[in-house]
Amino acid sequence: MSDQVVTRFAPSPTGFLHIGGARTALFNWLYARGRGGKFLLRIEDTDRERSTPEATAAILQGMAWLGLDHDGDVVSQFEGAARHAEVAHQLLAEGKAYKCFATQEEIAAFREQAKAEGKSTQFRSPWRDADAATHPDAPFVIRIKAPQDGETVIRDQVQGDVTIRNEQLDDMVLLRSDGTPVYMLAVVVDDHDMGVTHVIRGDDHLNNAARQMMIYQAMGWDVPVWAHIPLIHGPDGKKLSKRHGALGAQEYQAMGYPAAGMRNYLARLGWSHGDDEFFTDAQAKEWFDLDGIGKSPARFDLKKLENLCGQHIAVADDAALRQEIEAYLAAADLPALTETQSGDLERAMYCLKDRARTFPELLEKAHFALTSRPIQPDEKAAKALASVSDGILNELTPQLQSVSWTRSELEDALNSFAEAQGIKFGKLAGPLRAVLAGRAVTPSVFDMMLVLGRDETLARLSDAAT
Repeated sequence: MSDQVVTRFAPSPTGFLHIGGARTALFNWLYARGRGGKFLLRIEDTDRERSTPEATAAILQGMAWLGLDHDGDVVSQFEGAARHAEVAHQLLAEGKAYKCFATQEEIAAFREQAKAEGKSTQFRSPWRDADAATHPDAPFVIRIKAPQDGETVIRDQVQGDVTIRNEQLDDMVLLRSDGTPVYMLAVVVDDHDMGVTHVIRGDDHLNNAARQMMIYQAMGWDVPVWAHIPLIHGPDGKKLSKRHGALGAQEYQAMGYPAAGMRNYLARLGWSHGDDEFFTDAQAKEWFDLDGIGKSPARFDLKKLENLCGQHIAVADDAALRQEIEAYLAAADLPALTETQSGDLERAMYCLKDRARTFPELLEKAHFALTSRPIQPDEKAAKALASVSDGILNELTPQLQSVSWTRSELEDALNSFAEAQGIKFGKLAGPLRAVLAGRAVTPSVFDMMLVLGRDETLARLSDAAT
């Protein structure tokens, strides 16, 4: 086996990239990237009826949003069918597999009889050791010769050693009667040919490992390191499904969650590094290891996701955040920002990032910088505006015309003005929010004035005073 770590993510293109698949991809990506290894992507598109180009595109877009870059080209499992069949025929030639001519009716009759006699219904083919001279000229499948005694031990990095009695393993079909390979064969051949050293996947595949090991051992190939991770459950403790709400990675992008926050949250979903909750990609790559993965299913918690997303928004680079917000608007099918709005948003970012857990929340705070005159106050803001007379706003405008446009000067000027009016600044702040933003909840009045600049601030005050 290669010294270089090689992991893979191998989704079926029968739908979007759901959140469980996204976490599996993330774990594989972190494990490889943290060790200078390779992270490969294979689309398991052998189910031709259910596989669609749209689903493949959705998987690729979901991974692109999450920033999970892969090495090399995307591998199509379907395109490797000839290679998969070649391995089945090699095992047949070496006597490690055999032609089975049993019909579906014969198999069903065998099971019915075994059930009636209280025996195992696992099919035992009469063709396993048959002389080739007795083979009929009829359709056949190729079955592997499973070991019939002893045990198979799956040495799993998450689940520990899992022992299967070999008598429980059937002579698995490798090639169907039409010559097409089965999924179990295709997976093993692809993983071997792609040089995969570590198979990190959902624990619903744990039983498959014992059957796949038969092929590795029959071919004399190195068995990869297994790591079967528990599935994700909803808040109610049941397997995460459509009833729990959004499931596709792209749906979370369209809901306005930042990718860094989603990566952080998914990494913590079933894996831990001490008590660390918030961490960067660099830290995740450095810390991630298989022994930190728990054996119990993780529970998806939207509040924890939002909390982590808020922390990532707060520390993000302003320009990068603006770009991600523009991508969110496109994903959510919302109007794009104009060039002016884009620049204003980035300039305002310093007073928007704190305590915004999602992009819709941040954009709501940014309303003052993105809207244009005349400002239309909402209901709450209009009430605040009604509490102050037009005369006060008229008096304030000339006071601000001569002020040096710095935070300290603005604070001094507004506090002095409020005092001269015989009111506390708090009484003035509400109407000013209404005038400048048309909203009751905004960044501080001083931050809005600094972002808007003198001319725009005075113009909005004049509009409200007339």
